[in-house]
Amino acid sequence: MANEPKSLHLTKLASPMGDILLVTDGTVLVSLDYTGYEQRMMRLLTKRYGRFELLESSQRDTQDLIERLQAYLSGELTAIDTIAVDPGGTAFQTKVWHSLRSIPVGTVMTYGELARQLGNPAAVRAVGTTNSLNPISIVLPCHRVIGANGSLTGYAGGLDRKRWLLEHEGVTLGSSKPPSQQLSLL
Repeated sequence: MANEPKSLHLTKLASPMGDILLVTDGTVLVSLDYTGYEQRMMRLLTKRYGRFELLESSQRDTQDLIERLQAYLSGELTAIDTIAVDPGGTAFQTKVWHSLRSIPVGTVMTYGELARQLGNPAAVRAVGTTNSLNPISIVLPCHRVIGANGSLTGYAGGLDRKRWLLEHEGVTLGSSKPPSQQLSLL
C-alpha cells in the first residue's frame, strides 16, 4: 500500500564518544547520530520519509557496518570510506554531503574552501547549513569542515565530539596556521 510506513532498522553501537545510532533502510546507511540527539535524527528521518517505523535491528543484520565503524574507532581511519550511504536531500545537499568524503583523513577544510571546491564560492552559508543537516555523521565527515579562522564551528553531535573525531584522525587543533595548512596526517 502507498500509505504503509517505511521500515527502517536501528542499531546502537557503543563508542568512546557515547552510543552511536545507526539507521539503515535494509541495504544502506541512511542515518548516523548519537544518543541524546534522537530528536534531531527523528526530525530528519520524518522530513525525508514522512511516515516510517523504526525497528530494532540485530547486530547480525548490520555486522559489516558495525565492523567498519569499530575499525575506524580503533584507528583504521579509512575503514569507513566505502560504506554505502543514502543521505537523501536535495541535489545541492547530496553534492555537498558526498563531497565531504573527498576531504582526506587527518585534514580539515573551511566552509569557504568547500564552497570553492564545489564551484560555487558564494555558497559558503548554504554549505554551512547543509553541513548542519548531514544525516550521516562520521561516515560523511562533516566534522572535517571548520570555520574560516580555524575554529571548531558547529557540529550537530556537539563540539566535544567534533574535537574527539578530529584528534582521533590526527588533526592538530589550536594551531595558529590557516586551516588549509593544518593538513598534518598521523
